[in-house]
Amino acid sequence: MAAVDFRIGLFGIGLDTYWPQFNGLEERLHNYLWEVSENIRAIHPNIVNAGLVDSIDKAFEAGKLFKRSDVSIVFLYVSTYALSSTVLPVVQRLGVPVIILNLSPEAAIDYESFNSMKDRTAMTGEWLAHCSACPVPEIANVFNRVGIKFHQITGMLRNDPQCWDEVSQWIEAAKVAYTMAYNRLGCMGHYYSGMLDIYTDLTLQYAYFGGHIELIEVEELVAFRKEVTPIEIKNRLELFKEKFDIQDDCEPDALKDAAVTSVALDKLAAYYKLGSLAYYYKGTGNPENEDAISSIILGNSLLTANGIPVAGEYEIKNAQAMKIMDSFGAGGSFTEYYAMDYNDDVVLMGHDGPGHIAIAEGKTKVRPLKVYHGKVGKGLSVEMSVKNGPVTLLSIVEQKGGKLLMLVAEGDSVPGPILQIGNTNSRYKFSIGARQFVNQWNSYGPAHHCAVGIGHIAEKIDKLGKFLNMDVVKIC
Repeated sequence: MAAVDFRIGLFGIGLDTYWPQFNGLEERLHNYLWEVSENIRAIHPNIVNAGLVDSIDKAFEAGKLFKRSDVSIVFLYVSTYALSSTVLPVVQRLGVPVIILNLSPEAAIDYESFNSMKDRTAMTGEWLAHCSACPVPEIANVFNRVGIKFHQITGMLRNDPQCWDEVSQWIEAAKVAYTMAYNRLGCMGHYYSGMLDIYTDLTLQYAYFGGHIELIEVEELVAFRKEVTPIEIKNRLELFKEKFDIQDDCEPDALKDAAVTSVALDKLAAYYKLGSLAYYYKGTGNPENEDAISSIILGNSLLTANGIPVAGEYEIKNAQAMKIMDSFGAGGSFTEYYAMDYNDDVVLMGHDGPGHIAIAEGKTKVRPLKVYHGKVGKGLSVEMSVKNGPVTLLSIVEQKGGKLLMLVAEGDSVPGPILQIGNTNSRYKFSIGARQFVNQWNSYGPAHHCAVGIGHIAEKIDKLGKFLNMDVVKIC
C-alpha cells in the first residue's frame, strides 16, 4: 500500500441548538474548520472531512464515512461547546487514535471590545466562538470510560507553530504505523547460530506491527542471478561508480559479481514486493549460494538507500527498527557497539555488511576484504560514517513475557578518527556521557544491534508507540 492511500479523518463539533440563537456563529465555526483542514492538507493531502457535526444524525453519518474511507487517524476539532453524545458515534467503531484539537481562534479574547458590546446575545455568541476548551473534559471522560484512545493538542488555531508541529508529528507517526501495517519483510537464510539475543517470535512481530513476513531461500537469489543480462551488469557497474567511492584495490571480477547480485536483489525485492529484508547464510560448501551472499553488500546498501532497509545476521527486530527510521525519513543504518573512546567521551558504533549510504558523511567507500570476520567468504564491503550532526538510535526490544519495547536515544554523530576496516563506523556523543549511555541502554536488555538515523526524532517515535500499543523508553 502506498503512502498516498493513508487517509486522515477530520471533523468539527458544535451544537445545532445554537445556530438559530446566535447569528453567524455556525458560519464562523465552519470557516475555522476550513482553516484546520487546509493546515492539515499542507502536511498530508488525503483528508476525509466530515464537516461540522452538530447532531446525532450527522454523528452516525460521519462515523460511517470514516469507516468506509478506512481512515488511520481522526482529528476532532473542538470549536465550541458540543454534546459528547454527538462525538462518540463518530469514532466508537473506528478503532483508530483520536487527536482532540482544542484550538482557540486567537491568543485571548479582546476583553475591552467584548465587554463594550451592547447586545448580550451577541456577546454570548462571541464567547461561544472562543469556547473550544469547554467540552474537552466531557469528551475525555466519555472516551476514557468507553476505551477510546485519544490524545490532546491544546493551543491556537493561528500563529502557533508548536501546535502545528505537534499535529505534523502525529500525522508522521500515523503514516509510519500505516507503512508498517502493510510492509512486507523478507527473511532470507537463517539466524546466526548462537546469537540468542536476536531470535524473535515472528507472530509477535505481526501482533505489534502487522504487515507480512516472507521466508525466502538463498537459492531464490541464486536463480535471479542467473537471469541477469550483460547490459544489466554494465548499467549496475555504472551505478556503482556514481554512488560509491570505489577504491583502486577492488578487483574487476569482484565488482562484476557484486553487480550481478545487486541486480538479482532488485528482482527478488520486486518479486516479493519487499519493503525490508533480514538475511544471513552460513553456507555448507554450496558455491553458488556462497558466491551470492559474499557479493551481496553493495546491492544491499543500494536497497537500503532506496527505502528497502537490509539488516544482516537475520536481525528481524532490527529490520523493523530500520524500516521505522527510514519511514520517518531519518535513514536507519544497521549498527552496534564497536569500542569506547574515553578520551573523547564517545562510543564507536558500526557494523559489517550493508550501510545506509543515503545518510553517509561524504561518499561511501568500497573496499575489498580478504575475510568476512565470523562469516563465510570474502569480497567487497562498504566503509562509511553517518553524517555529522544530530542522530537517533532505535532498538526494538523483545522483553520477558512476550512484549515489545522501543528503546530510543538521541545524540550526535561527531567527527574524528574511525577504524578504516571496510565497515560502517561512526563516533557518537550523548548528553549523559558515553559511560552512562552504555549502562542505561544495556539495562533494558536490547539486542546488540540497533538502527541509527539522522535527526532527533524521539518525540515522533513516542507517538508511534501510541499507535502500536508499544511502550517507548528514551534514555537521553
